[in-house]
Amino acid sequence: MELIVLVDENGEAIGAMPKPLVHHGETPLHRAFSAYLFDDAGRLLVTRRAQGKQTFPGMWTNTVCGHPGPGEDDAAAIARRARFELGLEVADVRPALPGYRYRAEFRGVVENEICPVYLGRFSGSPTPEATEVGEWELLDWAAFRQRQEAEGDDAWSPWCREQAQLIEAAGLAPAA
Repeated sequence: MELIVLVDENGEAIGAMPKPLVHHGETPLHRAFSAYLFDDAGRLLVTRRAQGKQTFPGMWTNTVCGHPGPGEDDAAAIARRARFELGLEVADVRPALPGYRYRAEFRGVVENEICPVYLGRFSGSPTPEATEVGEWELLDWAAFRQRQEAEGDDAWSPWCREQAQLIEAAGLAPAA
């Protein structure tokens, strides 16, 4: 069973809880990660969350999101989730927004996470795990941002919309 690391306001681990018990209307603050992975041509892999997901089902988002387990570093967790969700290998993972934190609610389920954001590369061809990923696309950064703007708040996860703006503001967005 996957365990989620619960944290205090300073991001220090204070315990762990089975994943199915974490996300609800009063989700405790917990550790997560968010990764934006690019192919060798510089295109971002975006994914659409499976309709059966408990949090933000059917929304488009960045390549992979998830939770490091107790004692697991973020790079290992990103590699684990990219392999499981998409059948991909990752490389060159580097921090982009190490202090990112957010809280969002959708259909009564709350996300409440300290969620460092990473950039990196992937290799292989996506082979989605249907319980996690409904669709995927490769987009250059400008097309990704144009789609977010055109499709609006209900189509894209709130963390992905906010993180994309912060990545650009930090000067970390890939050049067109």
